[in-house]
This record gives sequence, C-alpha cells and structure tokens, in this order.
Amino acid sequence: MDDLALSPTFIRQDMLPERDAPIQTTGFVGFLRTRLLNTPGNILLTALSLFLLWFTVIPAFRFLFIDAVWTGTDRNACLAENAGHPVGACWPYIQAKLPQLIYGFYPEAERWRVNVVFALAAVLLLPLLIPKAPAKGLNACLFFIAFPIVAFFLLHGGGLGDFSWTMYALTAVAVSALLFLLNGHVRTGWRALAMTVAVFTVSGIVIAIMRLDHGGLPIVDSRLWGGLLITLVVSVTGIVCSMPVGIALALGRRASIPLIRIFSIAFIELWRGVPLITVLFFATYMLPLFLPGNFKIDGLVRALVGVALFTGAYIAETIRGGLQAIPRGQGEAASALGLPYWKTTGLVVMPQALRHVIPGLVGSFISLFKDTSLVSIVGLFDLLGVTRTSFADPVWAAPSTLFTGFAFAGMIYFVFCFAMARYSMFVERRLNTNRRS
Repeated sequence: MDDLALSPTFIRQDMLPERDAPIQTTGFVGFLRTRLLNTPGNILLTALSLFLLWFTVIPAFRFLFIDAVWTGTDRNACLAENAGHPVGACWPYIQAKLPQLIYGFYPEAERWRVNVVFALAAVLLLPLLIPKAPAKGLNACLFFIAFPIVAFFLLHGGGLGDFSWTMYALTAVAVSALLFLLNGHVRTGWRALAMTVAVFTVSGIVIAIMRLDHGGLPIVDSRLWGGLLITLVVSVTGIVCSMPVGIALALGRRASIPLIRIFSIAFIELWRGVPLITVLFFATYMLPLFLPGNFKIDGLVRALVGVALFTGAYIAETIRGGLQAIPRGQGEAASALGLPYWKTTGLVVMPQALRHVIPGLVGSFISLFKDTSLVSIVGLFDLLGVTRTSFADPVWAAPSTLFTGFAFAGMIYFVFCFAMARYSMFVERRLNTNRRS
C-alpha cells in the first residue's frame, strides 16, 4: 500500500489554473457591488436616485451655503445686483430675526425667564433619557410635577396670592406622597420623611426666589408668546398629557363595564373623526360661548387641552393594538399568581404592550410636533407663524428671504423630529423589540 501511495500515478504533475480573485464585499466598493449595482433593477434605481439627487440636493446645497450671503445689515446685502452674483440664502435676515423666531413677541427684558425654562427642561429631561442615570423616580417627579408649575410661573408670571403657603404645603405633600409610592420598597417612614423635608425646603426656596407670595414676576400675556417657545410648549404638553389619556381610553375600550367601554369608544371615534384644525377652532372660539360670562380660560390653555385630547384619541388606538398583541396567557398567569387587575395591567400587560408600539407612539409624537403649526390659525404664533410674520418687515424684503425663512424653520423641525426618531430606535434596540414574545 505504501508503494501504491507513492506511485507517480497518484502525484499531480501540473499546477491547477489560477482562480479569479474573490469579489470584494466589504467597504465602499463592496457596498456598491452588493447593494446598489448587483442587479439590473438596483442599477436602474441607483441611476434614478442619483438623477434625483443631482436636481434637488445639489441646488439646495448651493442655495444654502455656496451662493448664500452671510453678512449684512438690511435687504441690500441679499440683492443680486449688489452682490454681483446669484444670491442664495439670506442668513443675515435669520440672524436679525432669530430672537423673534425663538421668543415671538415676548418682552425682551423678560426673555431670561424663557432661557431658564429651556435650561431646566434640558437638565431634567436628559437624565430621564439616559437608561443608567440614578434617581429616576425623583427625576420623574421633578420633571412631570414640579417643573410644569415652576415653568408656568416663570413664563406667565404672577404669584399665589393669599393661598401661597397653602398651595406650597399641598404641593409639597403631594410630591412627597408620589415619591413614597415610587419608592414603595422602603419599609420605614424615615426616607419618606426626608423626602418631605427636602421637597418643603426646595419649594420654599423657589417661592422665595420667585417671590410668589408677593405677587411674583411680571405677568406676560400668552398672546405675546411665540416662535419656538410656543412650538415646544404645545408639543411637549401634548405629548406628556396625551399619554395618560391614551392609556386610559385604551383600557376603557377593553373594559368589561359597558358604560366605560361605550364612553371610551364614543370619545375616540368622535375626536378621530374631526380634523385638528376643527378642534382648535372650537376650543378657541366656540368654547367661550358655552362658559359663564365671568369665567374665562386662556386661549393657549384651551389650545393645549384640545391638542392633548385629540392626540390622546389616536394614541389610544395605538396602545390598543399593543394590548391585542399580548397573549391572553400573560394576564391569566398573573391572575394565577394572585395579582389584582391593576397590578396585572401595570406590571405585566402594559409594559409589554408599550414595548410593541414604540414606533407607532413616536410616529404620533412626531406628527404632533409638526402639527403645532396649525395653532397659528387660532391666533397663536408658533415657529412657522412667526417666520411668516417676519416676511412683512420691509427692511428684509428680498427675493430670497421667503425661502431662507422656510428653510431655517424646516431645519429646526427636522432636528427635533430626527432626534425623536433616533432615540426611539435606541429604545427599541435596548428593549430588543424584535425578539419573539
């Protein structure tokens, strides 16, 4: 056998021909070969996409940056005959109108209050968005309970009047109770007592600094608010307030009690059956006709309530879809362990349902953020409304002013909407929503 194995009959005398080098599948070249140019259909789509980009993105880039005017004091800087070349975006106009685009007609001497509200919102919101940030319960109470109260008195002004210390005590007790509920694992009352003392102390400091017991800050009518301030107030309030409304309606529509179920269905179908502009118009102009003569509600508050209820009806259907995706065995297993209905819903069913509908919820929030531009129809000048108002200034009346203003507003809308979309994708990856239930 050894002689047979070493026989020249079984030894190759010629070299095999060389093979072609493997096709590169990584990097930019590999991306082109495997994704864009791998089939005739993809080649055609790639060519059409490049053709579309050539006639849209490149002219927009030239308008915004290459042919743009960056310095100037009036419309003359943005005229082609003065610049000596085709004029693109008129950025000096944005620089001159930037305070108006952010604050609207808010008094210039009081705009520091808006800046403080923006800073507080960022400081309290960022820890909520970071998964591993400590003290989530305390941070949530500060953002959802304390911050709206402080923001109201900062933006609107005024004080607590004769009920200042009564309101102070009730607010402190309410926040302390919520903190205790969020930290229910505490077996003794010492931690709750410490929280109560801390809340009382912080509340007292806030009342003293803002002089809420002595009239507070000067009152700024909501009709003077505008720009990005109105856009953020309407969108954030609508997002925060519509979630509990949507959850309650979704649970009510699945309730076994006929009265609650019929009311929830009627509410959802009614609010989803009319456009948002009709809701805003009714809340602004029709609702005061049904109120007593000496009872008035601020126009911004009426718009906020309408937006929150309108969005809550849509969110209710989104959440109901998530509830239907949860197997019945989840609730039955929780009931077998002795959990009551509310604990089963809050600890077992609802977290899984919300995990399934994150894309739908974020889509509703993005749509709400963009729909805030409709409030300009009822006399509230949001970012887009203030932008359109600024076009009437003859100092900056140039052919490119209109396009520059809308481009700047579009950039701001894109930044906020894109940030919400990317954060929702981060939450989906962290919760691993694509895994099988």
